[in-house]
Amino acid sequence: MIQPSSSRNAPRPWHRWLALLLLLSAAGAAWFFLSQRRGGMPPPMAEATPVQAGTATVASVPVHLDALGTVSANYTVTVTSRIDGTLQAVHFTEGQRVKQGQLLAEIDTRTYQATLAQYRGELAENQAQLANARLTLARYRRLYARDSLARQDLDTQVALVDQYAGAVKASEAQIRSAQVNVGYGRIVAPIDGYVGLRQVDPGNMVHASDTGGIVTITQTQPIAAKFSVPQANLQEVLQPLRRGETLAVEALSQQGDEVLAEGSVKFISNEIDTATGSVQLKALFDNPDERLYPNQFVNVRLRIGTLENAVLVPAAAVQLGDAGKFVYLIGRDDTVKRQTVTVGPGAEDGRVAILAGVSAGDRVVTQGIDQLGNGSKVSVVDATQVDISVIETAKRPVGMPPGP
Repeated sequence: MIQPSSSRNAPRPWHRWLALLLLLSAAGAAWFFLSQRRGGMPPPMAEATPVQAGTATVASVPVHLDALGTVSANYTVTVTSRIDGTLQAVHFTEGQRVKQGQLLAEIDTRTYQATLAQYRGELAENQAQLANARLTLARYRRLYARDSLARQDLDTQVALVDQYAGAVKASEAQIRSAQVNVGYGRIVAPIDGYVGLRQVDPGNMVHASDTGGIVTITQTQPIAAKFSVPQANLQEVLQPLRRGETLAVEALSQQGDEVLAEGSVKFISNEIDTATGSVQLKALFDNPDERLYPNQFVNVRLRIGTLENAVLVPAAAVQLGDAGKFVYLIGRDDTVKRQTVTVGPGAEDGRVAILAGVSAGDRVVTQGIDQLGNGSKVSVVDATQVDISVIETAKRPVGMPPGP
């Protein structure tokens, strides 16, 4: 009998490798299936996000109303001639600053000087007639006392003396009027300020009825600014004024980052503008360095009170979300909580008042906010120890949901 060959029945080597590969694949699939059912592998631990922080403090904060204002000259005067005559000379340069009483122009007054001389002659004549009438009256009184003159003649002479006395007074008044007209030939500045463009050249005839005048002067020290506040804030303005308090006003640049002048409210309108629902106010500024100029647009900040014991946080900590304004509070375990806040007036040092939501001593995130969400782990760093760009571009921790 022929025996089967042993090499034919022996398993081949590649069969063993194939079986091993299938076994490993099955084990891997089973492990993957089980891990998925159990929730997968635990996520890696979230890393702390570097942030900068500030501490809420308590202080008194001034309460302001902000408005847009227009600067206007405190006084504007159109300099005109008070008499008719030829403009002989001007003594100013366009744009020049002049003082009150400074000579600006001269008018030909020869006609008025002649009239003045005539009135003086009439005065001398009337004074002579009055003196003679008084001598005659004295003589008549002596005659009447001796019963040598009729009463009617005495009364007539008394009336004549009164007539001449009246003529003397009339002549004196005419002289004063003529002197005034002669004086009007010298035109002087009625106020301090800057002259504008000359409207009449020397040699031209000017009249007292001319409305254009010779030149216009605007006063800039002091200077005014007009602005309006909503009628809802009217009582906040009226009450301090009625108590005799001074309402301080600041005029700021158009960018709002520079105080140009400081002044106070001097006028409040007696009615509300029905078209805008606002009330017009006027503030006056000394303007010593003349940083305010007529018709200039400025931002006006009106101080209407003080908020005592206000909780202040850095303005950078306050963010705006779908539900309103909020901050991130840092807890003792260095995790953050998103806290909705009510914001009040701002302070001048880059802080804002928080009316609700934050207490004194709380720590709030000021930089690195974009990387945070509720419960985020943070690491507070000093601004001098890390570049701010590192904070702003830090990667969000693994497994952390997107922040707002």
